[in-house]
This record gives sequence, structure tokens and C-alpha cells, in this order.
Amino acid sequence: MARVPYAEASDVPDEHEDLLESSLQGKPLRVYQSVGNNSEVLAGLRSFLGSLWTDSGLTERERELVILAVASEVGNRYEWHQHVNIARGAGVDDDAIAALGRGDTGPFGDGETTLVEYALAVVRGEVDAVAHDEVAALYDDEAIVGIAATARGYDALGGMIDAFDLELEPGTEFHGWDPR
Repeated sequence: MARVPYAEASDVPDEHEDLLESSLQGKPLRVYQSVGNNSEVLAGLRSFLGSLWTDSGLTERERELVILAVASEVGNRYEWHQHVNIARGAGVDDDAIAALGRGDTGPFGDGETTLVEYALAVVRGEVDAVAHDEVAALYDDEAIVGIAATARGYDALGGMIDAFDLELEPGTEFHGWDPR
């Protein structure tokens, strides 16, 4: 059982009710419902996460590679589960998803490997001049900020999910780290 209650629409101010729902799935998600216990934080979090989706400088596929790599690195089942289907919709196949679940960049080309390795270095606090130069050879400064913000943003979200001990939505089963 989650450590904080799942807020319902009646628990938040009218202007924040829609923030409890996933814009992709069209239904409330427990991650947003838990944060809904502080509706102002929910509004800020949704704004931040939304900017990572629309303004990171990454393609949908690149964004999902970063998010899945981070979710796997920190062992966050909820975040991983939510993003498996999103990644599939962004063109990431199950073999690539399973590889990320194992921490394996073998199936990826040099550019995507550099992207994933940089995102992981950000989360691990291990970005050095070499890692920066490698990613800078592929991405401009705007996208590098987007990569780092996406990696740390989803790392932070995963930390909240863990702190609240969130459960998957009713009627769903964990895809597994290898969803094939």
C-alpha cells in the first residue's frame, strides 16, 4: 500500500484536476495522484516534465531511451513500466527495451550509445570532460541541457515514486525488465 493517499479530483483545486490524469493515457495515474497531495508541487512537476517532453531538444525515441535507461539504472519498476509502452510508440522495439533493462547498449548505434551513456553518467554523478565532449560532438548545448534535465528529472521522479512506495495502476502487471 502506498505511503501517501492517491488524491482524487475532489481533493485538489479545480484548476489542478486535469493534472492528475496522463495526457497520453487519458486516465489518472498514481504517480500524479500521490503528488496531488500537494497540488502546487504537482502543477510545477507537470510543467517541468512537460517541458522535458516538448523542449528537451530530443526526439521522442531519444527521450524514451534516456528515461528507460534511468529507470533501469535506479531500479524503478513503476517508471519503467509506464515508459515501456510509450517507448514502443516512439519506435523503440522490445529487444532494445530489454537491452536497456539489462544495462546493455550493444543493440544501439554509436550515437544512441553515447546518449544513453551520457544520461547514465549524469545520474551517477560521473560526467567528466570525455563524456561531455562525446555528447557535445553529437548534440548542441540546448539538447545537452535537455538530456541532463531529462535524466535527473526522471531520476528525481523515481525517487519520489520509491519514497511513496507507489503501486502500478489497478489491472496492470509489471512488464518486466525484459518485456518480450
